[in-house]
Amino acid sequence: MGTGTDAVVVVYPGRDPGPEHERITHQELARRIARLQNLEFGGEYVPGKYHRPLYLVPRESITTLSEAQKLGINDEQDLFGGVVPYPFVASKAISHPLVSASATAPEGWVRDFAEEVRDAVLPGFTAFSLADAYTAGLRLLDLGPVRVKTVRATAGRGQARISTSDELSHYLDCQDQSEIANHGLVLEQHLEDLTTFSVGQVRLGKLTVSYYGTQRLTRDNSGEEVYGGSDLTVARGNFDALLALDLAADAKLAVAQAQQYDRAANTCYQDFFASRRNYDIARGAAPGGDTRSGVLEQSWRIGGASSAEIAALEAFQADPSLAAICTSSLEVFGAHVQVPPEAEILYQGEDPDLGYMTKCVITRPYG
Repeated sequence: MGTGTDAVVVVYPGRDPGPEHERITHQELARRIARLQNLEFGGEYVPGKYHRPLYLVPRESITTLSEAQKLGINDEQDLFGGVVPYPFVASKAISHPLVSASATAPEGWVRDFAEEVRDAVLPGFTAFSLADAYTAGLRLLDLGPVRVKTVRATAGRGQARISTSDELSHYLDCQDQSEIANHGLVLEQHLEDLTTFSVGQVRLGKLTVSYYGTQRLTRDNSGEEVYGGSDLTVARGNFDALLALDLAADAKLAVAQAQQYDRAANTCYQDFFASRRNYDIARGAAPGGDTRSGVLEQSWRIGGASSAEIAALEAFQADPSLAAICTSSLEVFGAHVQVPPEAEILYQGEDPDLGYMTKCVITRPYG
């Protein structure tokens, strides 16, 4: 590995340490990543403490090359996650084109990316100004309802369904203009009867695994519908090994769209690299009943499915003959919710922001 056998695995919180449940879960997963590589686990990153190479588990993608160099990250063997040249590249903002050639764009925006992924995403636009967002929204409303997403929201939060120009105007009037200017706003075609696939690949030391699966929704303690976990089918090896399994046609399409998005990122942002690559693909009914499928966003960082990814890595390392396995991550809310008896609990308690919740992982044989 790039860091050497004397490296220390540490969690890198960056500028935002995140909510309690994520901090505790990330610590446990980083400990397991260390064990998989026979490395020491050093807890949370402390500047100036180390005189040995580091293997980092960042909470977010590293969003500048200078930060990566400062931390000693030279390639994908030095972290569980990814490095991008500009902050917007790590967000869902890159999934769609700007509404016009004169639209506001951040430094480093590569217009060719939208062309490269056009067949792999839903109809949509990204805007970095309220005026561009309004123009984009009106154009999409010609196709039917629009889903609007703030870029930095996660777990299904920060979204709205817009059906009329008046609703669009009201929504935009309530938005923070500086937030949109700095991070962007995504507007895309709304789908009904939605299934969200997770497709990804993780490379850790000598192990490579690729997977597809579906996400589950649940109700949090406030009653909001949010991410509730992922059920994955994981193959040892690259995407070809995954596609060699008996996959349904919609799953094969999701994998192909994720591969297309992944190739475009490598081509258009040549300073980008990642050891953990995850793509959310939506499949549902568009107005008129047509079925559409497209990548919603990427995750080049530790994420909601990472407990299932790491459980698969542990299974493959323990049994070199194993070719495929099924793993699930679960997130449930409430003090009295029962989890499956075979589940391994990663976090359970009263999160100061979200209330009582449980996060766990399950491993099952493939087939």
